[in-house]
Amino acid sequence: MLSSVLNSDRAVQVNIQIMRIYTKLREMIVSNKDILLKMEQLEKKVSNHDEEIKLVFEYLKQLLNPPQAPRKRIGYKG
Repeated sequence: MLSSVLNSDRAVQVNIQIMRIYTKLREMIVSNKDILLKMEQLEKKVSNHDEEIKLVFEYLKQLLNPPQAPRKRIGYKG
């Protein structure tokens, strides 16, 4: 990666930080999947209840999966 191209202490530290960030992102994705699976299981158990409970689950799903804002493109605009 970066430290294999640039031979400096700073490049090595940046490379380590990038790996830590990827690891945390992976953990967050896995934990969100677990939460969604548990919510779906609960939703199946309470499917006979009022529509208000279903509405609560829909709001919770929206909170866990917020819409992504379009990213601003960077670089050469020719």
